[in-house]
Amino acid sequence: MFGERLFGLDSQTIFDCFVLAVTMLVLFTALSYFLFNPVRELLKKRQDRISGEREQAEADRKSAEESKREYDEKIKNIEKDAETILSEARRKALKSEERIVNEAKEEAARIIAHAKKEAELEKQKAADDIKKEIISVATLMAGKVVAVSVDEKTQDTLIEETLKEIGEETWLS
Repeated sequence: MFGERLFGLDSQTIFDCFVLAVTMLVLFTALSYFLFNPVRELLKKRQDRISGEREQAEADRKSAEESKREYDEKIKNIEKDAETILSEARRKALKSEERIVNEAKEEAARIIAHAKKEAELEKQKAADDIKKEIISVATLMAGKVVAVSVDEKTQDTLIEETLKEIGEETWLS
């Protein structure tokens, strides 16, 4: 009946093809339900997780950039504050230096005035001592003149001797 045909379409072959097609359809449906759909869901979840991680990483990067910008701004403000504090400290130091120098000048002026006053008192005391010495010498000389009752030549000689004893510088100052 079939003769020399390579492929014969008889009812059994058609039935086998039909059963094979139905079996393949059932198999693909079962595989789709049990294997392909879970794999698709797994891939979808993984893709969603990766997208979420990317979004989180981008948000973290933006947050880090914002924090860095804020810290840079704070550092600039701190540097400005430090410069303000240093300039204020310099100003106070200069003011304190000026005050200390003025106090030292006033103290030096007081010490100099006190020393001048002491020198003046010593000078006055020396002058008073010299006057007392002159008075005692004059008294002594007067006593000698009266005691000797000599002439003018002798009196001049006594005065010259007395002057030599006292020293001419005493009379000149």
